[in-house]
Amino acid sequence: MSAALHEMGVAALARALAEKEVSSVEVTQSLLGRVQAQADLGAFLHVNEETALAAAAAADAARATGTAGALTGVPIAHKDIFVTKDAPTTAGSKILDGYRSPFDATVVARLGAGADGVTGAGMVMLGKLNCDEFAMGSANTNSAYGVVKNPWNRERVPGGSSGGSAAAVAARLVPAATGTDTGGSIRQPASFTGITGIKPTYGVCSRYGMIAYASSLDQAGPMARSAEDCALLLSAMSGFDSRDATSAQRPAQDFHAQMLAPRTGASADKPLAGLRVGLPKEFFPAALAADVNGVVRAALAELEKLGATLVEVSLPRTELAIPVYYIIAPAEASSNLSRFDGVKFGHRAAQYTDLLDMYKKSRSEAFGTEVKRRIMTGTYVLSHGYYDAYYLQAQKLRRMIADDFQQVFQQCDVIAGPVAPTVAWPLNGHSTDPLADYLADIFTLPASLAGLPGMSVPAGFGAEGLPVGVQLIGNYFQEGTLLHTAHAFQAATDWHTRAPAGI
Repeated sequence: MSAALHEMGVAALARALAEKEVSSVEVTQSLLGRVQAQADLGAFLHVNEETALAAAAAADAARATGTAGALTGVPIAHKDIFVTKDAPTTAGSKILDGYRSPFDATVVARLGAGADGVTGAGMVMLGKLNCDEFAMGSANTNSAYGVVKNPWNRERVPGGSSGGSAAAVAARLVPAATGTDTGGSIRQPASFTGITGIKPTYGVCSRYGMIAYASSLDQAGPMARSAEDCALLLSAMSGFDSRDATSAQRPAQDFHAQMLAPRTGASADKPLAGLRVGLPKEFFPAALAADVNGVVRAALAELEKLGATLVEVSLPRTELAIPVYYIIAPAEASSNLSRFDGVKFGHRAAQYTDLLDMYKKSRSEAFGTEVKRRIMTGTYVLSHGYYDAYYLQAQKLRRMIADDFQQVFQQCDVIAGPVAPTVAWPLNGHSTDPLADYLADIFTLPASLAGLPGMSVPAGFGAEGLPVGVQLIGNYFQEGTLLHTAHAFQAATDWHTRAPAGI
């Protein structure tokens, strides 16, 4: 092989496996060694070498008999918010310590060996990845099992809540990982670690077996090196699932083909000819860090060189996204997390006087500070006398935010801007100010509230050599347009190929 195995992304590994230049067992062994060597990064919560190597051997056997798919034998790791039969599932919380699911989440099954009538892509699961507890956080410092460090600077956060997924891909421990995005938890860590990540339209990926935080917002998506890698993964993991009532009833999509399909009127040097890119003025406030602004503006200039037309637009309710989100999401979390009570599974207090005392002690002992904060906030806004004043009003504003996007998409095809106001902050940078974490979500929350697809694409480096991503947002079910735009940008730049020093 001309390149080290860990330097190869999903598409490159798939080609090498198809051409029998390398075996899945060889790739898996190599990456398992890297995972062990980089344990101090905190990215992995669980690794099962025996299961991974057995899956790799099965993938090689499928290749030998001609029954393999495009992704068969390519390693992947899953955010520990997806339940898995072959590994513990904790959601980053002590309350699920020791829990073992009797089934795989649909996303896990579709990417892996398949189960319960689900056809799997045959990817090899290396293990489970760290995340903020119940996906509540923007830094991956809220996990009950330790913080995750940014591979570019181990004194910095990797972003959250999918920080373990982002760090593992950025550190070349695995070519791809699953993540979930409720308010930016794929896009923001992707930006902070210099990788590519996409949150598809709400309903494109099944939520069956994905531990719920906020059910009307949670969505699964891939995190990898490039748009091409993400397109291959999204094609495999998406699609209708009758077990998820929110799953979109749409035919299977070949996002890789959509990514490669040329635009009408495009040329080799102008692949984005005719594409209208909207720049919301609210996404470029005076408070936006100068280094982030500079990187994003340079990325926009590159899109112009590729044939796109930049159009100034307005999303006037952007600033309302934070209060709206932090009413709706905690309200749904309060309801969803009531099931974790110490009765059937997970942590149970050692001593208690009666059932109510067991509930109180079990939940108090095992839930972390941020989870408790959001449960209490959510319970408050749903309580009698406050439901109409807070929760109902937030839902009305959510509809208005979605309407703003539809107005803008009459003027443009794609929206572009920053992912976060700054580069990754120090590990303890927001430890005494949880509101600082919330405010960092200002540019990712609007698309989440509207249920729109969005992605982060590596675009350069800001202060202290830390990565910066450019955010692309599309209209409903326009993942193909986003991936096409990102792929054209990555064909003209090499930011997505950069790796942290010493990796």
